[in-house]
Amino acid sequence: MEKQLTLSAKARFDAKIPKVQKDLFEYAASLGGFRTLTDFVINAAQEKANAIIQEHNTILASEKDREIFFNALAYPSGPNQKLRDAAERYKVFIRDNK
Repeated sequence: MEKQLTLSAKARFDAKIPKVQKDLFEYAASLGGFRTLTDFVINAAQEKANAIIQEHNTILASEKDREIFFNALAYPSGPNQKLRDAAERYKVFIRDNK
């Protein structure tokens, strides 16, 4: 179950970084129109987190799709009744429209 982000649920995050890196981040924050360095860092971390999660979910989905595909090739189930009915209607259609 995913936690809902609320204004009352806050946590602190501190990080020690080299001054040159902080200066770079502050410069980028000012160019990006962020009010504070904190806003910039939170926004950048949120974007990166979302991208990583999306990539992870895409990989999981493609692995599941690959499993389904290869299982269908390895263990074909044959046509179901709807497909057989459609094939029969197609044969009648072709025969009647010659």
